[in-house]
Amino acid sequence: MLRAIDAYGGYLPVKSALRLAPLVFVRPGELRRAEWAEFDFGAAEWRIPAAKMKMRQTHIVPLAPQALAILDELHLYTGRGRYLFPSIRTESKPIALESMLVALRAMGFTQEEMTTHGFRGMASTLLNGMGYNRDWIERQLAHGEENGVRASYNFAEYLPERRRMMCEWADFLDGLRESGGRSVVKGQI
Repeated sequence: MLRAIDAYGGYLPVKSALRLAPLVFVRPGELRRAEWAEFDFGAAEWRIPAAKMKMRQTHIVPLAPQALAILDELHLYTGRGRYLFPSIRTESKPIALESMLVALRAMGFTQEEMTTHGFRGMASTLLNGMGYNRDWIERQLAHGEENGVRASYNFAEYLPERRRMMCEWADFLDGLRESGGRSVVKGQI
């Protein structure tokens, strides 16, 4: 699937969104509405404002070098606008929620094989299987903290550990792409 996405010949912002999805594993709605102003390339992170998040808490997404490379390529195409992934019809709106799903179907992936939300489940399943700390994974998925007071001060929780995990995850995905997916989990990390 990673190779199919790389070979996809459709609208570049949709292709870029699909290339980023497994690297950041945010909700599809959060990804499609990403704005250039939310990215700090020096810190290699994306700060999604609380108003855009399901749990209404700011979420920090550490960006692996592979994600930054995709963003650099995309910036040449959409960097003068507000959205990373503008609609093909108007730059004042992001791509439709269905755009990524339509592209996956055009590449031949069925509903049973992959959905746009499926990148999150894939990451969670594999990272847990690889032995990463469950709390890091849950925080990276932006699953809410049940204690409201703690949550309001906790949006950066485990950031150094998540930064390392996201870089190792991106390297793992590169290995899958290069090996043709023959080795799913290479042992404990």
